[in-house]
Amino acid sequence: MAIKVGDKVPSGTFTVMTGEGPKPMTTDELFKGKKVVLFAVPGAFTPTCSNNHLPGYLENHDAILARGVDTIAVVSVNDVHVMGAWAHFTGGEGKILFLADGSGDFAKAVGLDNDLSAAGMGLRSKRFSMIIDDGRVTAVNVETKPGVDESGAAHILGQL
Repeated sequence: MAIKVGDKVPSGTFTVMTGEGPKPMTTDELFKGKKVVLFAVPGAFTPTCSNNHLPGYLENHDAILARGVDTIAVVSVNDVHVMGAWAHFTGGEGKILFLADGSGDFAKAVGLDNDLSAAGMGLRSKRFSMIIDDGRVTAVNVETKPGVDESGAAHILGQL
């Protein structure tokens, strides 16, 4: 069952790339006492994710933070090295927190995993966005068709 408004984010651990290399980051470290905009993409460096989804959050970074958001984070079922390279390549370092969900544990825990094996991509995440306030979901937006509409930065801005 997919996570919904009012639910607490399940406990788990992501991996983030730091100046000292890969480091774990728990959901408590990320969400406790903070307001976070989290968006998920099926894959770093994929066309829709790189050309349509991530750029909206980069362009609206200041406007999102101005509405009381502490952190903007993107999560993908990719390894930490891919997420670190994507952050660097896109200029997102220091603006957006790039979270690796390497085995898809978070995507499964929130019920938004997506089997893209038929397309040769294996287990991935559905494309979604959430607003999480002190560990509790206050908004969740899951794309129901290809492209970026409901999970994009413009939609999130309207919810903040």
